[in-house]
Amino acid sequence: AQMEIQTAYLKIGDYEICPVPTGLFALDGGAMFGTVPKVLWEKSNPPDEKNRIPMEARALLLKGAKHKVLIDCGNGSDFVAKYGEKLGNKFAEMYAVKPGGPTLLTSLAKHGLKPEDITHVILTHLHFDHAGGATTEQNGQLVPTFPNARYYVQKQNLETASKPNLRERASYYRANFEPLLKTGVLEVLQGAQDDLLPNISVIMSNGHTQGQQIVKISDEKNTLLYCGDLVPTSSHVRLAWVMGYDLNPLLLIEEKEQILQPAADQKWYLYFEHDPYCDAATIMRQGSDFAVKDRFHLHKTKRS
Repeated sequence: AQMEIQTAYLKIGDYEICPVPTGLFALDGGAMFGTVPKVLWEKSNPPDEKNRIPMEARALLLKGAKHKVLIDCGNGSDFVAKYGEKLGNKFAEMYAVKPGGPTLLTSLAKHGLKPEDITHVILTHLHFDHAGGATTEQNGQLVPTFPNARYYVQKQNLETASKPNLRERASYYRANFEPLLKTGVLEVLQGAQDDLLPNISVIMSNGHTQGQQIVKISDEKNTLLYCGDLVPTSSHVRLAWVMGYDLNPLLLIEEKEQILQPAADQKWYLYFEHDPYCDAATIMRQGSDFAVKDRFHLHKTKRS
């Protein structure tokens, strides 16, 4: 897909905005675009021979003097340790998890950080491609990947993950959150939070799964919205482009409309967890819908 992508350096409040790619994987294109016909989505997201499209699992690091905040953690890598031999190997194959690319820890290292340096981890929700990197295997035990961090999740989502419905059972694994509960590092939030941390608030969304939290980072100059699975890629900016995975597509469309209106009018940056081509975009209104205005790669340092 040929598209023009600009580069930008962003600082919001005290935080440098640092994209953290954790590695490519692939999901069925039809599932990713729901009722949108393939002739429309394959132009921007060309599929492989198994009809899967490439997806990034892009976390975000907010690097401040005092706080080092990580939003989501990608798929993780120790699938066999977490999901057992049979499922672990099948998992990597089914989702075409590519070894050899960037990982959560190599990407953090590029920003000069070790797992011990992370102070807070905000999980939008506990699906494996968002929370898989939250725990890791050490000496045969599953432990939090970031030993000094407080983790945050919504109560509603933790309950959903603990007793998943039939449709979501393949997306929630206890190995990704149980060690957080056991070690007492998981803070369970109830509903939207205006000031979870300095310049950071969370907005509720229930269309994709129950209790997803969308993270908003804002100061008087700039706002960046970490979209999670509300708007997984820049192709999903259009209201009707929702995923087959979404539990309640009509509710999701309503939530998108409410959130994207101020985003378009106030020139927010939308940050995409799953877009393999760009980190973020600004959007504009297009009739009663929305369209991408500019796409961006976000740089970790000011270019002189």
